[in-house]
Amino acid sequence: MENYKGFYIKRPVGNNIFSFYERENKEIFVPKLINGNLDDVFVGDEIVFNEIDEGVEVRAKGIKNLVRYKLNNKDIYIFDNHNHAFYFWIKSLKENYFNKGCLLVHIDQHKDTREPNNYEVDIDDINDVFRYTNEVLNVGSFIKPALNKKIFKDVVIIDSSYGFNFDTDEEFVLDIDLDIFSRDMDYIPYNKKVDKIRSLINKSKTITIATSPYFINQDYAIKVLKEIFNYDIIR
Repeated sequence: MENYKGFYIKRPVGNNIFSFYERENKEIFVPKLINGNLDDVFVGDEIVFNEIDEGVEVRAKGIKNLVRYKLNNKDIYIFDNHNHAFYFWIKSLKENYFNKGCLLVHIDQHKDTREPNNYEVDIDDINDVFRYTNEVLNVGSFIKPALNKKIFKDVVIIDSSYGFNFDTDEEFVLDIDLDIFSRDMDYIPYNKKVDKIRSLINKSKTITIATSPYFINQDYAIKVLKEIFNYDIIR
């Protein structure tokens, strides 16, 4: 049975640990996972990430549901906070969408390679993976555990104009953070980013996509997401 049913994190763990003791709001929401398409990706009403920024409490709302989207035999997961990628990589691996030990291609404004508090997770137990993803990992610490557990042999990080020249013919999982389209990244031409992402989507059968509510306006992120997939054309 699917673990992602919609729940609140009320303790200072996972993504709820940021500025927990300074914040007024003490809980964040993790939406349920549904099978759907890009019509099901829209902004909800729940606070999914909460942080203090220059003395101001930012209560970021994310997408209404996490969405598993199947397109041309591709396994695509769309979610808000990026740490959920760890759970969905392992779920997709267990369902034989990719081979363990392949390459991870990570497109993001941030490297997300911080050390987690621990590496104590049983990747053969999906319930323990769920616990670890939501109670230990956060938006900046989910890649090193995947390397530590040899889900991937290595990671290629695309976070610069030069990085968008990357290409490969070997098997890889594609991981996208839509904050690569935030204003801070406007120095990289929009079309260059979209064209490269489309090319990599075509080559990968497993794709994880974070909308990153705290780091990019969600309506804009969803607009970019649909443009990447040419969604108005293919549906």
